[in-house]
Amino acid sequence: MRLVLAIISFVLAAVLVGYGIAQRTILAEPDRVALSVSVETDAPVTIVDGSAMNAYDNSQTLTASGSDQVIAAYGRTTDVLAWVGDTDHNVISFDSEAGELTSEFVAGEASEVPNPTGSDLWLDDLTREEFLAMTVNVPDSISFLLVSDGVAPAPSEIGVSWPVDNSTPWSGPLIVAGAAALLVGLVLLLWALHHMRSGRGPRRKQAKMPKVPRKPLYKPARKAKPAAQITSTNMTGAVTNPPVSRKAVRGIILAPALVGALLLSGCSADFWPQDAPVATPTPSGAPAEMKMTPPAATVPQVERIVDSVRQAAADADAAKDPALLDARFGGAALQLRTASYAIQKGDPAQPGLAAIPEGEVGPILPQQTEIWPRTIFAVVQATDTTVAPLALFLEQADPRSNYKVTYAITLEPSAVIPDLAPANVGASRLLDDTPVLAKTPTDVALGYADILELDVDSDAYLDFQAEGDSLRVSVGPAYKESVRASLPATASVEFGNGLGIGEPIALATNDNGALTAVTLNETTKVTPVEAGAAVNPSGQVKALSGVAVSNKGVLATYGYQLLFYVPPASGGGKIVLLGYSQGLVSAGEVG
Repeated sequence: MRLVLAIISFVLAAVLVGYGIAQRTILAEPDRVALSVSVETDAPVTIVDGSAMNAYDNSQTLTASGSDQVIAAYGRTTDVLAWVGDTDHNVISFDSEAGELTSEFVAGEASEVPNPTGSDLWLDDLTREEFLAMTVNVPDSISFLLVSDGVAPAPSEIGVSWPVDNSTPWSGPLIVAGAAALLVGLVLLLWALHHMRSGRGPRRKQAKMPKVPRKPLYKPARKAKPAAQITSTNMTGAVTNPPVSRKAVRGIILAPALVGALLLSGCSADFWPQDAPVATPTPSGAPAEMKMTPPAATVPQVERIVDSVRQAAADADAAKDPALLDARFGGAALQLRTASYAIQKGDPAQPGLAAIPEGEVGPILPQQTEIWPRTIFAVVQATDTTVAPLALFLEQADPRSNYKVTYAITLEPSAVIPDLAPANVGASRLLDDTPVLAKTPTDVALGYADILELDVDSDAYLDFQAEGDSLRVSVGPAYKESVRASLPATASVEFGNGLGIGEPIALATNDNGALTAVTLNETTKVTPVEAGAAVNPSGQVKALSGVAVSNKGVLATYGYQLLFYVPPASGGGKIVLLGYSQGLVSAGEVG
């Protein structure tokens, strides 16, 4: 009976272990699901919609081929569509009923697009020759753009694949159960062998009786039995057990090792049952989730944009070439840096503007918008603590343009940036005539210009915080009086002010106030007051104007980029100057 049970255990072990291993080998399901589609149009652009990328769960691997070059970029679907605009393109989407990718041609008025590589819209982009494969994990709101070079047809063979769960949770238990059955069978076999050996125990010897002579009989020769059937008998005629062969011993020794290996092979989490995730149903009466306007850019995008701005400024500063600034600078920031190059070319001894510092970018406040133009506020915290932080306002005119720095403002040492919304939320850009602020951006600029001219006598003096404002000290009435006193009696000076180039920018803060950037121009006109007298400009004015002596006079214009915190209309607080940048932007002889 024990041998029968041992045999049953061995058979059961073989079945369990075999089936467990088969689940991970010949019976295993594929570890990926892949869909593909061929595009048969000559459109220069193909958009792979977010629904196609998310037809199945888990990360997505996008492949594209069928053109000499493959360029892939991805970003928010609204941004991708805005960049493509009214251009012929294909749209790859997922047909849930058929379970396949579909391609649809959308006709437009244009048949070409620029190279999308390096656009500030993208979360990332990649270029490969002939074949491209990239693995990402993006939500439904993200789509892909595929082009060859913007003119030739887009890649024609598109595929998307997803890893799928092909784990076999019962493989481990089956292998372990088979190993346990094998051990039980071995125990039963050894028990049976032991019982058979002990069953022949010690016996008394019987006295030998004399043998009766027998007549010899004819016996045919016996054939030798096969080795597996040879048995032996003892004196009493009892059948003894055959000796255990070396192979059998080796098998018994190897069995525990085999069992251990099988146990180890079942240690992977894929071999064991896991707790299934519990789906939480949404209450039928739950209110619909409010859709929030997304920010203009993500933090990685802003950091990448600032790096590009820093590099553009460094290249232009080294060459003193304003043409190198055009891709990344505009407005008052471009005007000031261009004038600085001209001054240095006229007089190399004159200092240039400070470089965009290396360092951490933050805080970051993108505008909440899905349309253009778009605005981003970012502060570059210099790694060198002796260098003041630099506040940048970057503006993007349209989907195919890159962001440009329109304000580059050095922060005051005592400046405290007010509480801002998180970068992944963003803030609204307020209109210039907004009534929610203590003063509109234009009124802030004109009021501060009046303070720079009249100081305490200005009607706007009490609206602005004087503490920590170093600009009114350096260019205020006291400075202007010192300029007048330094001129000879044959010359006079007049000061004037007005709004500078570029539009004011106001981004809302958490307390319903705003970070407000404005520009001012302040003019200094020095003219002779006596016949035959002349004006002799010097320094930067001479270098920029190219005038050494003038009988008419010299007009110099200084540009101010100013950053204020403007409190809400209901707050009752004062307007605070957070930082400024200034410099000579134009100079010439009085006309």
